[in-house]
Amino acid sequence: MVNFKDDAFFRFFGPLAILQQSTIHPDELIKENCFTKLWATLKTISGKKERIDFLLAFCKPYLSDRHKIAVLLAEQKDPILDPIKNVAILTGLTARSLQTKQKEVFGYSAKESARYFRFLMAVQQIQAFTETGKKIDWFEIIAACGYYDQSQLIHDFRHFSGFTPAKYVKFQLDLCSSTI
Repeated sequence: MVNFKDDAFFRFFGPLAILQQSTIHPDELIKENCFTKLWATLKTISGKKERIDFLLAFCKPYLSDRHKIAVLLAEQKDPILDPIKNVAILTGLTARSLQTKQKEVFGYSAKESARYFRFLMAVQQIQAFTETGKKIDWFEIIAACGYYDQSQLIHDFRHFSGFTPAKYVKFQLDLCSSTI
């Protein structure tokens, strides 16, 4: 499996992939089965440094230069602040044009990104509570992570993990206690 960070997918395959409504296999975008060939070649290389060097050389012809707006948007990781407004101030562009550019270069909106980072922050807060053995203060997590209310926290947990926050905690505790 290949995971792409930020705008790497569209830098690799190009911006046309987002414009098409149907799902396209990555090999069809570049007219060859490159990932299967890549995987087979990587299996034959034993050293980590050699594998990394091979991967970098393999990707170089496919990667396009990163758009300057994409760099600014990728640096915006605060889930509470609005990244679009921050970049709009820095660049003098309108928020609407930046929203369009965000979706074009990343494949997801700034709102979706902020929601995901807020969820990750909540998971970190929950882990901090469980590591100390303290009872989880859900309202402290809601406030610290920028949620409006408890239902928004629950909705995000169901969306990203498939669990409610309480079931997520129970699952984590069951998982960790069974590995000891």
